[in-house]
Amino acid sequence: MNDNEFLKLYIKLNLSPAAQAVIERARKGPSRVVGGGGGNVPGRYPSRKMGATIQFESHKVELPGIVEYEYDREVLAYFDQPDAIKLTFAHKGREHFAGIHTCDFLVIRSTGVWYEEWKKESDLVKLSQEVPNKYVRGADGKWSCPPGEAYAKKLGFAYRLRSSADINWNLQANLNYLDDYLRP
Repeated sequence: MNDNEFLKLYIKLNLSPAAQAVIERARKGPSRVVGGGGGNVPGRYPSRKMGATIQFESHKVELPGIVEYEYDREVLAYFDQPDAIKLTFAHKGREHFAGIHTCDFLVIRSTGVWYEEWKKESDLVKLSQEVPNKYVRGADGKWSCPPGEAYAKKLGFAYRLRSSADINWNLQANLNYLDDYLRP
């Protein structure tokens, strides 16, 4: 997307100046360089959609997310490691515990803007026990991050917590196999 296309999208989605500023900062590049802690294998993906290299911290969780964004026609743009956000929630007896959090991606779809965080299912189960007000599994089995959703809502964005259990590995294998044929 070029500057003019972003401007049209800002108008279409009725995004506030603060929301536009978040996107413009993300367009300038990631807020940090990813690392490979916790057994993750970080890397870089040469995105045709973005015309840039996108970094990821996990080839088993975030990389499939990138591949999904690449082939999803609703995804107009996506940016890795947008600016950190402040999440406030009850934790360890403190009513207003605040933590700084850098989402994996800021995803721009034709219908809105999402902060997206990808985690292994097993990590989410553990984290939901350690930090129950930050990571919540709904009755439908889907994960959410209520403090992330509250922060995003102030900007007119959404927040989606994605699990490795959401990854369609058959689709991933097919996209990998067909990649040369799907290139323009």
